Amino acid sequence: MNTMTFKGYTARVEIDDRDNLLVGHLLGVRDIVGFHADDVAGLRAAFEEAVIDYLDTCAKLGKQPEKPASGKLMLRVGPEIHSAALIAAQASGVSLNQWAAKALQAAAHG
Repeated sequence: MNTMTFKGYTARVEIDDRDNLLVGHLLGVRDIVGFHADDVAGLRAAFEEAVIDYLDTCAKLGKQPEKPASGKLMLRVGPEIHSAALIAAQASGVSLNQWAAKALQAAAHG
């Protein structure tokens, strides 16, 4: 997946073969924020403008802009996975939260 990041917001970038455009959409927020351009430099500028417009619009409406993530993550896993993760964390000498954060970071960055 191709992505761009600006001011803590990330967008997914795709090619629209039908219209011969590069198209992006903001990830991690419920509001629909999209942008497009003919080339990468234009797409970067359109993305940054879209984020700034989103933040400005939220301010004008008195609405708190959504952040892609709060830092809190609730998971439900089977008891066997929970137990195995707890044992792995204890064996590593860290809390389950620290161990899980490291595992998630490794998985997300491949």
